[in-house]
Amino acid sequence: MHSGSSTRTVAENLEWCHDAVQGVSRTFAITIDALEEPMASRICVGYLLCRIADTVEDAGHIPADEKAALLRRYDRALAPDDATTVQEFRDAVGPWIPEDPNDDWDVVAATPRVTGTFGSLPEPTRTALLDPVSELVTGMATFVDRYADIGGLRIETIDELEEYCWYAAGTVGDLITNLLTEETGPERTERLETNARSFALLLQLVNVAKDVAADYREEDNVYLPASWLADEGLTAEDVADPERAGDVARVVERVTDHAAGYLDDAQEYLEALPETQGNTLAAWAIPYLLAVATIRELRARPADVVTEGSVKVPRSEVFALIGRFDEGVNRSSIDDLRGRMAERPLD
Repeated sequence: MHSGSSTRTVAENLEWCHDAVQGVSRTFAITIDALEEPMASRICVGYLLCRIADTVEDAGHIPADEKAALLRRYDRALAPDDATTVQEFRDAVGPWIPEDPNDDWDVVAATPRVTGTFGSLPEPTRTALLDPVSELVTGMATFVDRYADIGGLRIETIDELEEYCWYAAGTVGDLITNLLTEETGPERTERLETNARSFALLLQLVNVAKDVAADYREEDNVYLPASWLADEGLTAEDVADPERAGDVARVVERVTDHAAGYLDDAQEYLEALPETQGNTLAAWAIPYLLAVATIRELRARPADVVTEGSVKVPRSEVFALIGRFDEGVNRSSIDDLRGRMAERPLD
C-alpha cells in the first residue's frame, strides 16, 4: 500500500478520524466513545477503512461495473505488496464524489488520510485489520458483479442474505476479534472466534429488517429474500409500497425472528470479551442491547419499515442505556437488561 505523505501529525489524523466516525455513524460512534485507547483508535480507523468501501457499494449513481472496479482498485491499494497506490483509487473515485458530499463521501474523498493514519498504527494492528477489510471489500465487489445487470442488489434467499451480511458485518466482527485476541488465552480465543459471526450477523440482520424501504429508495437495494417475498405475493419493487405494507411486514417479521436466533450466541461473545488494551464491555454490549430493543420494536410495528421508512429505538432509550453503563454495568447484568429491553423501553 502506498498512501502518500502528509505534514499532519498522527495525533491530528486520529482526531480527524474520530470526528469522521461521529458524522457517518451515530450508532458506531457510541461504540468508539465507549472504548479507551489504544483500542478506540484502532477500531475507529478499521471502521473507516470499511466505511469507504460501504459508501462506494451503496452508491446508486455509480454503474455496477464501475463500482466493482473501484472496489477492487481500493482493495489493491490497501494490499502491502501491490503497486497500486491509494492516490490512484482516489483519482478514480473522484468523478463520482457528489458536488455537495455528505459525511460518508467526505470520508471517501479523504481516503489517503484514512489509509495514512492506518499506516501509522503498530504493525500487529495493521495485520489484524487488513485481512478482514480486504474480505469485506472483495465480497462487496462480488455482490455488485452478481447483480450488475439489475443495478441494485436483489437478495434471493436467506442463505444469500447471510452471505451478504458476512461480507458487510461478519468481516468487521473478525476485525474486532483479531484485535481482541492478541493477548487472550486459547480457551477465551476459541469462545470469541466461535461466536463472533453470530454477534455480527445479529447486528446486520437487524439493520436489514429495520431499513427495508430506506435501503430500496436510497440505494436501490432489496435485502429481504426474494423467496420470502414471493411467499407473500411480493416482488422486490413492492417493499416500499404503502399499500403492501402488511404483506412486507410478514417478511420483516421472518427476518427479525431469524436475527433473534443469534441472540444467545452473541451474548456468549459478549461474555467472553477481554477488557484489555482499552476494550470495554460497554462498547459492544450497548449495540447488542440496542439490537434487542430494535427487535422488540420490529415485532411491535413491522409495517413501519414501509410506512415510516425505518423502525428506530426511541432516542430516550439510547441515552438511558448509555447512562446505565456510565454508572457501571457488569457482565452478570447483561441478561437482566436483555430481558427487560425485550419487553419494554428502558427508562
